[in-house]
Amino acid sequence: MAEPARAAIEQALRQVRDPATGAGLLDAATLDGAMVRDGTLHVALATDRAAAARIQPLLPEAERALRALPGIAAATVILTAHRAAAPAAPPPQAPGHRPLNLGGPAGRAAGGPLLPGVGVVIAVASGKGGVGKSTTAVNLAVGLGMEGLRVGLLDADIHGPSLPRMMGIDRPPEVHDGRMAPLDAWGIRAMSIGLLVDEKQAMIWRGPMVMGALGQLLGDVDWGTLDVLVVDMPPGTGDAQLTLAQKVSLAGAIVVSTPQDIALLDARRGVTMFAKMNVPVLGVVENMSYFCCPNCGHRTDLFGHGGARAEAATMGVPFLGEIPLLADIRASADSGAPIVISAPDSPGGSAYRALAHTIAATVRRLAK
Repeated sequence: MAEPARAAIEQALRQVRDPATGAGLLDAATLDGAMVRDGTLHVALATDRAAAARIQPLLPEAERALRALPGIAAATVILTAHRAAAPAAPPPQAPGHRPLNLGGPAGRAAGGPLLPGVGVVIAVASGKGGVGKSTTAVNLAVGLGMEGLRVGLLDADIHGPSLPRMMGIDRPPEVHDGRMAPLDAWGIRAMSIGLLVDEKQAMIWRGPMVMGALGQLLGDVDWGTLDVLVVDMPPGTGDAQLTLAQKVSLAGAIVVSTPQDIALLDARRGVTMFAKMNVPVLGVVENMSYFCCPNCGHRTDLFGHGGARAEAATMGVPFLGEIPLLADIRASADSGAPIVISAPDSPGGSAYRALAHTIAATVRRLAK
């Protein structure tokens, strides 16, 4: 099904006005993203957090207006409560500097701050691949934006960048004065090596090239002013993790695991790695915790259940919650709209929003 043009969506939303003041919905919000899935149009509106309470009562009328668009059977509208990031002053650049020197040193002035406008940096990590770390990082970051924080998301997995597909963005970043501008999507700012290379290109790079690219994705990107930067770490416990911990002051790390014993062994290694780097572990998330049949509702623990909770207790770190194994989570990642956007009240969307709510409180505490 073809998606309505952005102009058609905006035109429908302009019809929605506050009956008390006559102010239009789009006078206090902007269209941040839209997608159609299974006949339902999902729309995200970016607005100042202070205006969110005033706009919220208008959303049912906005959904009715959107349902009138051709081919749309249902519509949902959510607010990201995103505040525009104020651009930070770029540090001095060496003559002839170019962004992303694929293996060279990070492009920043010697002794200058790497992330001058970023309040808190949080890593989302796993001891092994395939446990849903990137899906968790994306939904956490967007969920933090829905909590009213100014959020950036860095895809630090050079060999397997997945952020562009999961966030529904496929255009390269603009470059201003030798610095790349992150792309805005679903209320947050995002950057990935996948935005700079073809999706089918294999990143066959040795360690020094990977480390140089990571340094430049941090130092040559104009992140502006952020409350929190979420870093989707590459899987494992190697050079990339050490480089990131050395280049930025990580305020904490979240470790993602599945319930089975083999995954928990690797999660334990991840917790140990951060402990050796003096990075606080904010907690452990159990992904693919259980499966509920969409037809009968029967719950099945495909990979066991409760292993991550028990492991967190053993290691003395917080347990941050269970994320169910659902087809909707997979479909939302493939379609480019995180489930906290496409189905915020679903079991998966609710679980990720609860995680974001918990971490938002931690971010605000760390920022004090």
